[in-house]
Order: sequence, then structure tokens, then C-alpha cells
Amino acid sequence: MEAKYVVVFSALIFSLFNLGETATTGSWKLLKKSIGISAMHTQLLPNDRVIMFDRTDFGQSKILLPEEKCSELATLGNTDCTAHSVELNLLDRKVRPLTVLTDTWCSSGSLAPDGMLLQSGGNWNGERAVRSVRPCANCDWMEDQKGLVVPRWYASNQILPNGKVIVVGGRGQFSYEFIPKSSLPSDSKVFALPFLLETSDVAENNLYPFTHLSPDGNLFIFANTKSILFDYVNDRVVRNDYPVMPGGVSRNYPSTGSSVLLPLKLGLSNSTIDTPDAEVFICGGAPLTSYLTAIRGTFLPAAKSCGRLMITAAQPQWQMEEMPMERAMGDMLLLPTGDVLLINGAKKGAAGWYLGREPVLNPVLYQPESGKFEVMQPSKTPRMYHSTAILIADGRVLVGGSNPNSNYNFTEMFPTELSVEVFSPPYLSSGSRPQINLAKLKTEISYKKPISIGFVSKNNEVIENVSVTMVAPSFNTHSFSMNQRMLVLNINQVRQVTSTYHVIDCFSPETPNIAPPGYYLLFVVQNGVPSRGRWVHIS
Repeated sequence: MEAKYVVVFSALIFSLFNLGETATTGSWKLLKKSIGISAMHTQLLPNDRVIMFDRTDFGQSKILLPEEKCSELATLGNTDCTAHSVELNLLDRKVRPLTVLTDTWCSSGSLAPDGMLLQSGGNWNGERAVRSVRPCANCDWMEDQKGLVVPRWYASNQILPNGKVIVVGGRGQFSYEFIPKSSLPSDSKVFALPFLLETSDVAENNLYPFTHLSPDGNLFIFANTKSILFDYVNDRVVRNDYPVMPGGVSRNYPSTGSSVLLPLKLGLSNSTIDTPDAEVFICGGAPLTSYLTAIRGTFLPAAKSCGRLMITAAQPQWQMEEMPMERAMGDMLLLPTGDVLLINGAKKGAAGWYLGREPVLNPVLYQPESGKFEVMQPSKTPRMYHSTAILIADGRVLVGGSNPNSNYNFTEMFPTELSVEVFSPPYLSSGSRPQINLAKLKTEISYKKPISIGFVSKNNEVIENVSVTMVAPSFNTHSFSMNQRMLVLNINQVRQVTSTYHVIDCFSPETPNIAPPGYYLLFVVQNGVPSRGRWVHIS
């Protein structure tokens, strides 16, 4: 069958799969038909530019490196003068090719406190590499091929209260280490983590473990169906009494569900130090044999189940809920309102080349307060294995990638996708948005300090219906948004200065355990409608 007919037939099948899903709200817009690569890994920088990359051994991409960079590669014996990483400027939609030398396939990342993207691991010559790129106009990748002590492939990163990054797991690595390296003895060590070995099964199903920094400073780690609370400072498990997640479903790669730490609500504690409750929300995944059966040509239905676990509770129990449709390889994003967006993925199969079927085109909005799921308008573009999604400053969601093929291939049933689009949640069509007054917003804030935020609003119901949220930009790949975090600040009062101008007096987070140092997007939310996010830096 000719390629053009394969594509048309596939599009028809995608539509038929989604006829039973009633769409309600939200809207889509194509941002860029092609960025030249497939966005397997995505990170928003604090200059509103987005770093995207796939892998260096996919073959030639659709965007060339500058001539001088190509000359440098030629001296190294490299014949591929195409880029495998780009910077997308959200302000003018221009794409700038970046030079990455070591293989970034299935790697991990974090935004360092100074706004630099710190990125680790991969395959082949990138398995021990640590790469970095700074948020500046002409910056490019810098690489240390021996930045990790051991190879890390399919590992997870988490920024810590001291500004370091912990790198957890990876294929065949039941351990963790810290980056960037320094002269400290602990930085040159690898620490065993038996929990990762205990949670591995015949199909692994515990790669890209879900890691979330608990407000007490310990690390919550979830792999496959089990979880622990881990004291990485003293190298010991402090809690292993969390129950197994019900349902008989594997949640991590290659079964590939997704996870978020629900918004941390500050100011609700009566203690001297405000340590809020913390709740993890995990959705989707697949039966533990899904990967193995997909290899043999049988594509099992993905999971519809979600679970909530209060990780700070004395006797935590899973609260199980059900999504409107099955979803594996989906992404979960915290929106400025505190709602969770579930997006991308497939209804059948598992993560891996050619192993997914029936793309899920409809995002779903989940409201943690009510436990309600709401189906959104569908995209026209399947986003399955190797797709990404991140929140951007204007409150929209940037969506890209999808390449379940072993190279760049545009004639498969699910072709390599080079486009990026944006999804607008329903709050962007819900009336006028509050506007933050930049003159009344300090971009540098300190812990446990009062801050004032001026904003303009045309709505008179301000005092009773306003909140301030801070969102940490995440590194997204393989259905897990590393370092994703939302804080709902403690408001002291809202002062009305004029009929349209108001000032919010609130308090910054108390400790780095609650808000690790670095950049956050700050939003004023009024009647469920967020302002445009403004960058603030806490240290």
C-alpha cells in the first residue's frame, strides 16, 4: 500500500477509535509544523525558550546544524550534520539547532537552581554523560562523558533542597548517585537501592521510577506497584509501610503510567514550620505482561485506574478512581489552577517500538477537590511512545514528539512526528484573566518572607476567589514530568487599591524541603482563571 494511503487510512482509524469519547472543552492549535526533530525530551527554561531533543543515532533529522558546527563534527569522524536537539523560542516560534554529541536516548534531567538544564545518562556513548545548557541567546550543549559514575539509561532525576540532583535507577542499575560532581567524597560514590531490584519483574516495569520530594525532605519513590520513603542523606529507608497499589497493574516503564505530586497547600499547619500534607496521584499503566505480549503481536488494554496516596499520613491507604478511558504512555501535568491534565498515550499495548495501538486523542481534566474527570477536545495528531507535554508561561500546554519507530520514519502506521502544538485548557476561554503588575512583583524571593503581588482585575469578586500558585517547570520524557511541583501560597490578605487594582499579601514557602531552590512560574488565579505566569527565583 502506498504511504499516502497508509496515512489516510490510519487517520480514519484514529477517528473511529474516538467516536465514543464525548469531547467537552479546551482547544488545540498547531504551533509549528516541524521543529526538525521529534521531541522525545522537553524542558522549559526561565527565558521562555524550550529545549527539545531526541537521540543522536536516529539517522539524519530534518534540521541542519550551522556550517561551523558541521565542520567540528567532521573532524571527529561524524558524517551526520543534522541536529538532534533544538531550542524553540516561544515568543517568535523560531527554532535554533543545538549540538549534542553523546546519545541522549531515554535520558533524564532537572533544572538547576541557576536555571541551567542539567541532563544525564542515555545510551551508547551517552550512558555516563552529564550535559548542560544555559538559558542564554547563543548557548549550546556542554558535555562531560564521565559525569556519572555508572551507566544510567531510563533513570529519574529529582532536584534536592541543597540544589544537587539525585539520579535514581536506570536499566540494570539498582542504585542512585548525585550530580553535578564536586570534591565531596559522596559525589564520587554510587549507593545501592535494593528497593529497585525488589520491584523489577520479568518485563522490568520499574524503569523511570516516580520520584517526588516529600515536604519533610525525604524522597518518595514509586516503582511498579510499590513505594518507599527514602532518606538519601543517611542512605536509609524511613518508611516501607505503604500498601501495594491495587489493581494488578504495573505503572512504570515499559507499562508506563504517570504520576504527579498534587499541589502542596501552604499555611494550613499549626506548627512553627509549615509542613503541608503531601499526596501522590498515579494514573494509567498496563498489565505486567503487556510489553511481552505486545512483542508477540497481542496488544492488551491499558489501565483505566488511578490511585491517590497521602504519603504523609500515619496510616496511608490508596484511594482508587477510574479515568473515562484506558491510557498508557500518557502524561500528567499540574495546571496553574491545581487541576491535573492527562494527555497523550495509547489505549492498548506498552512502551517500545511498534508496541502501542489505539492512540488516545482526548485529554482529560481531573479536579482533585471533587475527584471529577472531564473529557476535553481531541487533538488530530496521535502522540504515543516518545511524546512529551509541558506547561508554558501563558497557561497553555505545549505538546510534541511521538516516535514509536527505531529511526525517523514517516510511512509507518504511527509515523515519526516532528510537529508541536498547544492545548488551551478551558480556563483560557472562561472570561478575563487577572494581570500581574510586574512593578509590584519581586522576582527574587527568600524563604519564609512576606511578599506582595499587585494585579489588575475586572472582576469584583476578588477577595473571596483568589489564590497564588507557584509551579516548578518540569523535565518531561517517557510519561514522567521530573521535578514537577506546585505550591499554593498562604495568603494573609487581598487589598483593593482601586476598582480594578489589587494587592495580595502572602508568604513565600518556608523551607527548601517544600520548595527546592530555583525558578518557578508564579500565577494569580481568580475564579478559576489564571494570569500569565511570571518567573520568580527562590534561594
